[in-house]
Formats: sequence, structure tokens, C-alpha cells
Amino acid sequence: MNKDLIKKKYKKKIKLVNHYNQKYYDENISEISDAKFDQIKKEIVDLENKYDFLRDENSPTLKVGFKPSKNFKKEEHRIPMLSLANAFDEKDLINYEKKIFNYLDKKDNLQIEYSAEPKIDGISASLTYKGGKFFRGLSRGDGNQGEDITLNLQTIEDIPKFISEKDFPDDIDIRGEVFIQNSDFEKLKNKFANPRNAASGSLRQKDPNETKKIPLKFIAYTYGYENGLNINSQSDFLKKLKQWGFKINLLNKVLTGTKNLMDNYHEIEKKRNELDFDIDGIVYKINNFDFQKRLGNVANAPRWAIAHKFSANNGVSKINDIDIQIGRTGALTPVAKINPINIGGVVVSNATLHNEDEMDRKDIRIGDTVIVERAGDVIPHIISVDLSKRLKQSNKFIFPKKCPSCGSKTVKEFNTLTKKKDAVRRCSSEGFGCEKVAIEKIKHFVSKEAFNIDGFGKKIVEKFWDLKLIKLPQDIFKLNYEKIALMDGWGKQSVANLKFSINERKTISFERFIYSLGIRHIGLENARLISKHLKTFKNLIQFYKDKKFNDLLIIDGIGETQINSVKNFFLNSENLKIIDELSKILKIENAIIIKKDGSLANKTFMLTGKLNGMSRAEAKSIIEQNSGSIISNVSKNLDFLIIGEKPTKRKIENAKKLKVKILNQNEWLKILNKTS
Repeated sequence: MNKDLIKKKYKKKIKLVNHYNQKYYDENISEISDAKFDQIKKEIVDLENKYDFLRDENSPTLKVGFKPSKNFKKEEHRIPMLSLANAFDEKDLINYEKKIFNYLDKKDNLQIEYSAEPKIDGISASLTYKGGKFFRGLSRGDGNQGEDITLNLQTIEDIPKFISEKDFPDDIDIRGEVFIQNSDFEKLKNKFANPRNAASGSLRQKDPNETKKIPLKFIAYTYGYENGLNINSQSDFLKKLKQWGFKINLLNKVLTGTKNLMDNYHEIEKKRNELDFDIDGIVYKINNFDFQKRLGNVANAPRWAIAHKFSANNGVSKINDIDIQIGRTGALTPVAKINPINIGGVVVSNATLHNEDEMDRKDIRIGDTVIVERAGDVIPHIISVDLSKRLKQSNKFIFPKKCPSCGSKTVKEFNTLTKKKDAVRRCSSEGFGCEKVAIEKIKHFVSKEAFNIDGFGKKIVEKFWDLKLIKLPQDIFKLNYEKIALMDGWGKQSVANLKFSINERKTISFERFIYSLGIRHIGLENARLISKHLKTFKNLIQFYKDKKFNDLLIIDGIGETQINSVKNFFLNSENLKIIDELSKILKIENAIIIKKDGSLANKTFMLTGKLNGMSRAEAKSIIEQNSGSIISNVSKNLDFLIIGEKPTKRKIENAKKLKVKILNQNEWLKILNKTS
């Protein structure tokens, strides 16, 4: 796909996001589900990560919400109102805490305190107080600018108009949520779709007297700008809010450990239907303000907070059949074919059963009536079986002992660490001998982190396989384009785009080549470690010819599990033939050696704007090769901000405030030339 087509696709997605944002924030209309909206945003982020020439000031990676309405005066937030990253399960929380530990350079025995606060589904507002007097109120807007809705906010009884407490800061922005209680909404439901829309519509009334008729409530939970706030933690701040006359959520708690967070989560989720206001999750904030300041922000979200969304709606359905799917590593995954049901605006007809052990534990059978859950964008899964509705003639599902694809024996490997057999049963066929495994291996080969062949997605792999155009990875580089041009849905331009994309990927880095081979237990990071150890493709050939697999033990991060997988892969003759064929077609670059004492050692850099004659990826690689580090946001930890054409103004302004040195491309290259 050429640059113009890519840009067109990218701009179209951004236009869609802004359209839906405008409907949601300005007209109180939700045209699509949250899941579909989040998917479009993810596609934009993926495109930006893939192509360095894509950058747009309207991208959701740079914006929050939507520009303020023309009906109200616009005002800048003194401190941006950021969005929150999401967690959907305990695993997400564990990973989040690990990232916090790593960032703070603390050991696992550190007790992180969290302020756990139910997330009200309302409208965010920021209230400015000067000298104790309510001075101005803004909506979130786009996160940087909000609508001046002061007169409408003044009609809300929960918002103090004057605070005389001596310890109340002289100048502060108090932030919280405007909402309508469910009991009050009963009187308004003929006018609005839901309580959130009612709150939003009421705050946008041009006449404050009309807003006054609506029973709006306000709960405070944080602050933005402040001058004179002398508090050390979020929990103490919440106590002060109450003393100063603000309403706070009575379900707020201070907790430590992900187990306690999960217990509290389940407890509040059970109470959810009993509450008189809508909540859609729990926000966890690092309680210690010093830690919050150290953690700072990433992109448009704080690093010190995360929203744990409640599980999406679940539903009841019936299992009509159980299908066995086979993955790249030979793993057999059972999938339930269910009567289609609508869960959270999405029609679900398949649900994963995870693995054989999980099926046995829940005793899931064909014909069972089951509860199906879909949380966020997670694949729908079976929570439990309603045994009272189980048919008398029901039989236990027997997991296949032979691969449904190739007939090879299926095995459950023994895990030397746990001293138990794995929960997953696998096809014992190695290499490309199993059709289903081979298809998944080719999908992996062309994936983003591997060869990243644009326009060669999973459906194309399956279609070309069925037409016998590809059977092995090297076939991708020998395609019959004349035959493809005659196929339905393909024209001269689309074939030309595919050919261009494939030819463009005939040069590949050593680490990505190793990753593309799909060796079990060898992810991108392990592939990078192995490539740095072996240095060249020529050394890789000698490595497997000499069978020096145990030499990898000296690599920190590579253990016996990885070495056994590497050994099994390279002892397979078909795999070696594939590598030999690929070596005749591809240019496999040597591993990049990173200098430990390079000219940019101990210096941090950030890039904004388009560089002349150089991609961002190349610039980052040069910095890292010279021992410099790349960071993702402007903070006191940043040494240099490198600006190209059309840089993000906000980043430059923040850099100036923090006295970060700003360099143009030529100035940066001069530093490199002087020190290299």
C-alpha cells in the first residue's frame, strides 16, 4: 500500500473518531458501542506506530474528549484533564503494579497504597476557587480546553459557593463528576436516554434557570492546579474535601495489594444495582502524592491511576457444539458454538473454553445452558454451567487424543518448574506438517512484529492457502501476481500494492527474522537477546549446524524452556529447508550493537514533529546506539526535546516550562558529530 493510500485510511479513521466524539460530548448521542469506538482508536495507534510519517493533531493519542461547544466560551484548563488507562481483570492489575514497581525501582515487597474510588458515570467538571470563592467552572472539553459552564454549575446545591476554612488553598481547581441519581432520573426518562445524557444535556442549557430545574449532583474526587495545598495523600485530600463542604463517595477505600483490590471490586460490583447512581468501574490512584509526582503521565493519561472497568454484561445461552481450534504452537483450544446473544451491544456466537483442564474443572458439555461473559474487548468466555438445565442424556466432552487437522498424537507436556503436566494439550507435529499449525505459522510470519507485510492479513493468508498459492513462508516472495489479478476483489492497483509491500520487506533485521520463525517460547524480546548474542545470520547457521544450543544459557533471560524449544525447532529438517530458501531471497541485517559508553550515555531524548530525510525509528535507533534513552513524555527527567516539522506545540510549551533543552534536527546532529 503506497503512502497516499495509508494517509487516506489514517485520516478517515481520525475523522470517524472525531465524529463520534462530537456526537458523544456535544450532542449527548452514542452512535456506536464503547468497544467499537475503542477498536477504531486502537487501529489509529497501530497505524501511527507502524508508519513514522503519520501524525495528526486530531489523533486520539494527542486529544482527550472533543473541542468545546461554540455555544459556550472556551477556557484553557490550567492543568490538562487527562483520560485513564483501563484494566479489565486481575492480570491487568498485577501487570500495572509491576510497572509501578519497575518505574519507581522498588522491590516487590514494597506496599503500594491505593485510593480505590467507584467511578461515577457522569460528566467531568473542574471548579476554580480563588480566595475561597467559586470563581469559574469548566467542562472537560478536549482535555486542554473546556466550556465555561459556570452559571449552570452554580445552580447545583452540592457545589459550595464560598469556603471559609483556613486551610483551603488560596487558588485551586477542584475536579469531580456531575450526575443525576437514578431515582431522580425516573421523572426525566421521557426526555433523555439515560442519566448521563440527562446530566450532560442539563449542563449545556443556555439558560441557567432551566438547568436549575434538573436535580444535578456533584461528587468531588481530585484537583488540577493548586496553590497552597499542603496534603500528602489522596485519602487525606478526600477527607479535606468533606471538611470543606464537598460531597465525596462514601464507598472510597484505601487498600494495598491486588488481592484486596479484587475483593473490593467484587464487593462493590455486587452492590452496583443497589446504588442510586450509575458506576462503571473503580478508579485506583496511587495514594502517596510524592509517588504520583514521580510517576507523572504517559501520553494523555496519568501513570499513577488506572480505571478497573466492571465486567461487561453477561448473558445466558446454549452450547450447540464444541470446536477444536489449533494455534501456531500446536495448542488445541476448545471453542463453544452458542446460540447468538447480544452482550453489551455485540452479538456473540462463539466463546472460548480456554483449555482441556478448564473444561474439566467446569464440566462443560455440548447442550449445556451457560452464562457467557464479555469484559471489555476480551474474547467472550463461559463463566459457569446451569446444571439444573442439563439434559439427562448429556455426555462428558472427550478431548481429542489425535490432532483433528493432521492426525498426529496430542500431548500434554510436563512442566519441569511446576512438576505438573501443562493445562494445554498440543499437536505433536513439528514444523509445517500440520495444516492448521502451518496456516497459523504463516500468519505469525507476516504479522506486525515479524515481517509486517502491509495488506497481507490473516484472511489473505487463509485465502491464498486455500488456493494453493502459499504453503510455506518462502512462497510469499514467489507469488503468481498474474493469477492473483484475475481473482475476485483484486485489481491492478491492489496487486501492485501487495507486490510493493512484499518487496519492501525483503530486507529485515536479524531479531525480527528470528521472531518471524515462530519458535515456541521465543517472543520478540528473546529474539532480540539471541540476535545480539549471535550477531549475524551466518553465525546462526553455524550455531545450529554445530548444535551448540546450550551456548544460549549464558544469555540472561534465556532458560532451559527456551533452549529446548530452539533445539526442537532447528532439529527439524523441514524448518532448516525453509531457512535455507529464505536466505536466498532475503537480506538479513546484522544485529545492531548498542554501545554501553556511547556519546549520549545518561541522556534522555524525546522526538516531536517530522524529521528531514530520516524516520523516527531511525532517529531513535541512532540515539539508542549511542547509549541515549528515549522517553515518551515531557517531564523533569527529559534532557533534550528534538523538534522537526510541525511539532506538537504543547510539548514545546511544557519543555520550556520545565527548562528542557530544545534542539532542532541540525543542532541534534551537530551534538552527535562532535561527540562521535
